[in-house]
Amino acid sequence: MFRRRSPDEQASTTTVLEDQPRDPQAPKGRPTPKRNEAQGQRRTRAVVPTDRKAAGKQAREARRAEMAKQREALAGGDERYLPARDKGPVRKFVRDYVDSRYRVAEFFLPLAVVILVLSMIQNTQLRNLSLLLWMVVIVLILVDSVITTILLRKQLRTRFPDKNLRGAVAYALMRTLQMRRLRLPKPMVKRGVKL
Repeated sequence: MFRRRSPDEQASTTTVLEDQPRDPQAPKGRPTPKRNEAQGQRRTRAVVPTDRKAAGKQAREARRAEMAKQREALAGGDERYLPARDKGPVRKFVRDYVDSRYRVAEFFLPLAVVILVLSMIQNTQLRNLSLLLWMVVIVLILVDSVITTILLRKQLRTRFPDKNLRGAVAYALMRTLQMRRLRLPKPMVKRGVKL
């Protein structure tokens, strides 16, 4: 117990101690560097951000290239590069279903401009007409949206019984609010086509 150890025994105990994690209260085992040495080490580490900047620049370029592919896919309808919200056979069917018919909601923006112009004229009859036209447009959009929702859900249940249909009807209603030539992905079917 209180005897001297041989050098072999001392070496075996030091290797065992090195494998264990260091106690934070124990001395660090090396001298504290002088201030100029520590500053010199910090300066050599400061070179790393240029590599980070280069990596960030490469990541931005990759994102730009991906976004360009997505824009081309939205314009051309290439299914491989479409954003996630537009991918899949369900979303393609919904787009074709909406694009194959006239929708009241797609004429909302032009009608809103006409109603706004009519309401600015100082004639009382034209103002009343614009108010009546405004209410008619809103009611027609609501009725058309309800009919579209009912018919689309029925079509989706029969065509895609095993697919996830979550969000498909909302996707269709948002597409009806856009004017046909401004829709992305571009319409691929003509009006009047039976699906």
